[in-house]
Amino acid sequence: MNKLGKTFKKYLKTYVSTRTVFLMDVLISTVASFISALFAESLVGGGVFLFSGAIFWMVISAAASALLVWIFRTYRIIIRHTTLRQLARFACVAAGQAVIVLAVYVLVCGYSDTVLLAATADFLLTFALYVIARAAMVIVYDMVKARLDYRRNCQNVMIYGTSDKSVACVSRLQTSPHYEVIGFMKQAPAQRHVITELPVNTFSNEEDFLELMKRTRTDAILFVTKDEANKEKDRVVKWAVDNEIKILFAPPIEESAEGLPTLPIRNIDIEDLLMREEIKISMDKVVENFRGKVVMVTGAAGSIGSELCRQLATFGVKELVLYDNSETPMHNIRLELEEKFPNLTFTPIIGDVRIPARLDYVFRKWKPQVVFHAAAYKHVPLMEENPCEAVLVNVAGSRNVADKCVEYGAEMMVMVSTDKAVNPTNIMGCTKRLAEIYVQSMGLAMEQGKIGGKTKFVTTRFGNVLGSNGSVIPRFRDQIAKGGPVTVTHPEITRFFMTIPEACRLVMEAATMSSGNQIFVFDMGESVKIDDLARRMIKLAGFTPDKDIMVEYSGLRPGEKLYEEVLSNKENTIPTDHDRIMIAKVRSYDYDDACAVANELERLSRAVEIQDMVRLMKKTVPEFKSKNSRFEVYDKEVEEDCNGSN
Repeated sequence: MNKLGKTFKKYLKTYVSTRTVFLMDVLISTVASFISALFAESLVGGGVFLFSGAIFWMVISAAASALLVWIFRTYRIIIRHTTLRQLARFACVAAGQAVIVLAVYVLVCGYSDTVLLAATADFLLTFALYVIARAAMVIVYDMVKARLDYRRNCQNVMIYGTSDKSVACVSRLQTSPHYEVIGFMKQAPAQRHVITELPVNTFSNEEDFLELMKRTRTDAILFVTKDEANKEKDRVVKWAVDNEIKILFAPPIEESAEGLPTLPIRNIDIEDLLMREEIKISMDKVVENFRGKVVMVTGAAGSIGSELCRQLATFGVKELVLYDNSETPMHNIRLELEEKFPNLTFTPIIGDVRIPARLDYVFRKWKPQVVFHAAAYKHVPLMEENPCEAVLVNVAGSRNVADKCVEYGAEMMVMVSTDKAVNPTNIMGCTKRLAEIYVQSMGLAMEQGKIGGKTKFVTTRFGNVLGSNGSVIPRFRDQIAKGGPVTVTHPEITRFFMTIPEACRLVMEAATMSSGNQIFVFDMGESVKIDDLARRMIKLAGFTPDKDIMVEYSGLRPGEKLYEEVLSNKENTIPTDHDRIMIAKVRSYDYDDACAVANELERLSRAVEIQDMVRLMKKTVPEFKSKNSRFEVYDKEVEEDCNGSN
């Protein structure tokens, strides 16, 4: 809403000047008296109200009404709050004024029927005009207030770009009570042209942009695609957020064309601005790879596992087996699948990968052909404090699943790993690397004929996923909703991000293109500075960092790195046919050694012999160097032991 509108509304909310109302009431009474005199003269005649008589009548009326309005204080009544009871005061003013005028005129000029008729008409007309004037003012007030409220709720929107999708948005918003399109905008040299009767505004730099926003009184900029918003995240989006201009996103117009539910236009989320160009995946091959098969997903109720289930549900699988030890999330994903995929055959099973007997029952009864192993403990600080549980779930649990895959002849096991398994600095990352070592060594042993089995083992590594359970973005969003502070561990900490659907498609693609016994990684783009992420989220929420909402630094947590490892360096990967997906170069381990380590780690973890367990982890994975952790003391011990044995 513009400044003039705000000023006018503020004026409307106050009393109209009492002096103005006083003069208005006197004027109404005087005009009513003049009209009444002319009416009586034209109806009865007699020459009573010729020029001088009418003037005298009006003068008496003005004086009498001024006196009575002052006495009854009608000019102090709040017009928009006038009630029927208060109208009696106007009737008294009108009646008193008519009586006074009649009495004075009769005393000075004498009585006649014309004078009596004029006085009667004067009373009725004066009272009627008082009521009509008040009613008219209330109606005008309500109309103006409604218009200003509409303008307050209706944002002036500038659509970014002039593509067909941008133009199509205009028709979609024509009847919107919330948005009014005032034009298009794009980066270009100064020019003037019109599309659909709306101006196309151009800018070349931040100064031009801000001048355009001010001149057009733009409240929000609407992007029609996430790609455009992401391309402009460091220019237009940043300039807008810094100057309290909203950024909106419109759902794809194709959704309406296909008859799908149309999402409402919404404020752009930080997830939209972290999007990279997604890896292009041949979904036809992926679908064909799983159609008609029994597929099992461990950790099916988690962020990655549940999304894997959603995507697999569309592939025409023969049966989907959901395996998780968390009751309520499993119940929720069950209800979701029943609602969205009524023709899907699936079975939710409460079970723990740490219990071989429970896994054996599931494999024996359903005989899954493909197993996606997403069950894991993943929170770095929590696992640093509970290392034995991390080993039991991530190492022993993964071993149990892999063993059952081989025992029951599963075609493939796809293990979801993490970038934290690369040069691990924490217990969680090391346990995931140990799980990788076990399944890879088992696959290598089968290839070499040392053990029997036909299962192909595939591992995928990727970074943080946007919106996953416990990830930083939902936490920041909750902190902002509570008014802050937003806590960042370190001002220089950075992370890589990807979306949950993209991560799951990567897992599917890896399973499809793999020849077995490989670890797949992919180009995750540029890392994101978490401090910048927090501040941008605060701005997108309409607040000013360190003013409205504080940003505080809590210090690195146990096992946490400042910078995550880059997964796709040429030095540590082998290219594939896909330019964005690579195979990690890893050291091979002997299967017998891997088995011995896994068995010993499980024994030590169940006995809660933490020191010996961590020492064995560091000996098995020499690149595991603890950071900001109580386990750093073992790094030197293990190094000395290794040097001494050499």
